[in-house]
Amino acid sequence: MYVYNTLTNKKEKFSPLEEGKVKMYVCGPTVYNLIHIGNARPMIVFDTVRRYLEYKGYEVTYVSNFTDIDDKIIKEAVKEGVPASTVSERYIKECKKDMTAMNVRPATKHPLATEEIDGMLEMIRTLINNGNAYTAKDGTVYFRTRSFKDYGKLSHKNLDELRSGNRELKVSGANQKEDPLDFVLWKPKKEGEPYWDSEWCEGRPGWHIECSVMSKRYLGDEIDIHAGGEDLIFPHHENEIAQSEAANKKPFAKYWMHNAFLNINNKKMSKSLGNFFTVRDISEKYDLQILRFFMLSAHYRSPLNFSEELMESAKNGLERIITAVDNLSRTAKGAAAEKISEEEKEKLSKIKEYADKFEAAMDDDFNTADAIAAIFEAVKFANIEITEKSSREFAKDILETILTETDILGLTVERKEESNAEIDALIKERQEARKTKNFARADEIRDILKEKGIALEDTKDGVKWKKIR
Repeated sequence: MYVYNTLTNKKEKFSPLEEGKVKMYVCGPTVYNLIHIGNARPMIVFDTVRRYLEYKGYEVTYVSNFTDIDDKIIKEAVKEGVPASTVSERYIKECKKDMTAMNVRPATKHPLATEEIDGMLEMIRTLINNGNAYTAKDGTVYFRTRSFKDYGKLSHKNLDELRSGNRELKVSGANQKEDPLDFVLWKPKKEGEPYWDSEWCEGRPGWHIECSVMSKRYLGDEIDIHAGGEDLIFPHHENEIAQSEAANKKPFAKYWMHNAFLNINNKKMSKSLGNFFTVRDISEKYDLQILRFFMLSAHYRSPLNFSEELMESAKNGLERIITAVDNLSRTAKGAAAEKISEEEKEKLSKIKEYADKFEAAMDDDFNTADAIAAIFEAVKFANIEITEKSSREFAKDILETILTETDILGLTVERKEESNAEIDALIKERQEARKTKNFARADEIRDILKEKGIALEDTKDGVKWKKIR
């Protein structure tokens, strides 16, 4: 199995630090609002990487944090007139709902930055004692970038180039820095902000130190894979390396993986352009399994363009697989012939060939696009070869192959049929809840139906429902 390593700019044979085990850290979202579809890409991509590593027999410890203290969170809290923790706790809960709907499995550990302050203070002290950090007059602690000789090895930039290109950097507090490239480890509180006590000042951590500390606590000084979006390569991941290696005196991560950007109709997603979509927005129109399928239809290192046309194409593609699985399931349960024939045994060699293609694609830096192409070959084969005369065993073997592969990709392809009676009963209960002003229950029922792929529409003729997948 080969992995493209951003650190070396090449594919490398995957060899974990400890045989049979993988320690993996993925940078999670800052929770000040509902997650957007740009956040969804690394969640889906690296969940799939984890699933494939586990399929290959590795024991994976998967850590993905929530940044629950940040300027954006504080700004939202001030706007609402509530504590920052109220905002972060709300959106962590909502994020987990979206992750479940996208079939993103919970991490082994989801650490919160605010619960790891002691570890951050300890690492900052170590960096100061090692001469890698210093304290300014106002209590801000900065990392002394030039003290780490390998700074720039991930982004492949050298310090002199960075210094001449300061437009890339936010040079806040430059007047009290030893060097414009030095970055914040700890900063003083502002009026009304959450803060923690330290020997330097009442304040809070810088963003970069959070991930270094959370990775260290739950995975150790050295890890196998550190991953995230390519927008994190510089400065976030570059700064993580500098902090972690300066403090721990060991290589931080062996492999660095980064997914490419997601554009909307060939433009960068932004609220000002009106092309900003949350995952929840997409769920109003599409089952989020379609979003997952769409995300995996391109290689994770390729830029991905989101559009309604491409989502419709993904919907149709996923439906082809679901329909084939339906047909195979029926044959596997109800075919007249039970035992596989000699002719069918020979035909199964093609399924083995497609399965080998799937695995070869995933072994080549997790090429999900080619892996899906191999699944479609198996689907086409099944559509041609499965007939009324097919045996149960033949259908079952093909079915198990497709289900194994789609499960690795995190795709749910076994259709869950809901009877009209069940849906109508839930809608009736919702109507009663609304009449009695039990709006919490009414909203809960709407969410239950949405998870089942049912969208409700309140009209003058009553409540109408339709499938959204």
